[in-house]
Amino acid sequence: MNPIHLLIVDDHAMVREGLKVLLQPLEYVAIVGVAATGAEALATARQLRPDVVLLDINLPDMSGIDVCQTLVAEQPGLKILALTTFNERLYVTRMMQAGAAGYVLKNALPEELAEAITRVFAGKKFFSEEVQNLLLQAPAGEVAAPLLTRREKEVLAAIADGHTSQHVADALHVSLLTIETHRRNLLTKFGVNNTALLIRHATQLGLI
Repeated sequence: MNPIHLLIVDDHAMVREGLKVLLQPLEYVAIVGVAATGAEALATARQLRPDVVLLDINLPDMSGIDVCQTLVAEQPGLKILALTTFNERLYVTRMMQAGAAGYVLKNALPEELAEAITRVFAGKKFFSEEVQNLLLQAPAGEVAAPLLTRREKEVLAAIADGHTSQHVADALHVSLLTIETHRRNLLTKFGVNNTALLIRHATQLGLI
């Protein structure tokens, strides 16, 4: 079995050398090159055609996000593994949108980094545990999308269309009391106290 050809991209020499020391003992990983800038990363990847790129986000000449997007577009089979200190949802999201296959923090143990490389090479996704927890949280200042029943979704859509509770009750062949109960439940689930806020939050979450 051929080893995984790895390119390391980081602007700090100590980080690059440290990663080489950590990974060189692994028989299934071959470090084929290193790069200190985005431009150097693009040129080196084009020349060496690695299997996996360990890519820092914060580079001196360009964003690692842009580097990732360019490399994935040029080499669709290339796996990009972000290796960074940025444990923020925005960076994770933008890297994944750019085509990264994984996101690992620089405080990761050597075993975790080795697992990340092998998993993304195999076509799977990999996130550090801290990053997984971050992705499970609702973004700051944003309400997590509540779980709605089929009937609640119907009532919500009708409210958004401006229909009265009586109109919705007649259309759904249920009592007015039932619709008012659904309306109160919706307000509670969204954590709001009026219809205007209910519609606004539901729209922001893409539910209507």
